[in-house]
Amino acid sequence: MKTYLFDLDGTLLDSLYDLAASTNYALRQHGLPEHSIDDVRCFVGNGVGQLIHRATPEGYPEDEEAKVLATFRAHYLLHALDHTQPYPGITPLLDRLHAEGHLIGIVSNKLQAGVDSLCQRFFPQADVEIGEGGGLRRKPFPDMVEEAIQRLRKVHPGTDSHLIGSADTTIYIGDSDIDVLTAKNAGLPCLSVLWGFRDRDFLLAHGATHLIEYPEEILRYKL
Repeated sequence: MKTYLFDLDGTLLDSLYDLAASTNYALRQHGLPEHSIDDVRCFVGNGVGQLIHRATPEGYPEDEEAKVLATFRAHYLLHALDHTQPYPGITPLLDRLHAEGHLIGIVSNKLQAGVDSLCQRFFPQADVEIGEGGGLRRKPFPDMVEEAIQRLRKVHPGTDSHLIGSADTTIYIGDSDIDVLTAKNAGLPCLSVLWGFRDRDFLLAHGATHLIEYPEEILRYKL
C-alpha cells in the first residue's frame, strides 16, 4: 500500500479558465483592468486571496482589494464548474490507484467548501481532501499535508498505518513551486507535473527534481 497526495488546481483539475473568468469579472465590477489567461496562470497557486492581490494594481488599497475578493468569491461559487474538468488521464489514474488499494489524499489552498464540492463531483476515489480553513496554514507550510496523513491513518488503522506519511511509502504530486516547497517542508518526495500551471523551466528553477509529462508516469515512480 502506498500513499499519493495530490494538489488540486493545475494537477488534477484544469480550472484555469473558470478562475480567470471570475477574476476578470471581479476586476471589471470594480473598474480595474483585466488580465489574460496567461497572466492569471502566473497568479494562481497560493489561494484566492493571493490571486486577487496579484491581479489588482500595485498599491491598491487593502479595503478595496477585500471587496474585489468578495466579488470574486461570490462569482466563482456560481461558476466554478462552467469549464473545469479533470486533466486527460487523471480519472483513470485515480481509478487504478483506488482499485489497487492505495491511499489518495487531495491537498489544496482552495477554500475547504470548494475542495469538498469539486472532489465530490470529480474525485470520489479520494480518501481525504484538505482545503484552506480550520486553522491550518496554507501550503507551502506542511500543515495540510500533515493533517491529510493523520486522517489517512484513521481511514486505514491497520498495523502498517505508521508507514503512512513515510517518505518511503508516500509521495506528493503538484504543478507549482509552492508544491515543491510543500513536499520539502513535509519531508516527502515530489513529482512535478508539466501539464499544469507552470512550465519545465520555471519548475526546475524553483527546485523541482522529478518532472512528468503524463499522469500514467506516476504509476512508474518507485517508492
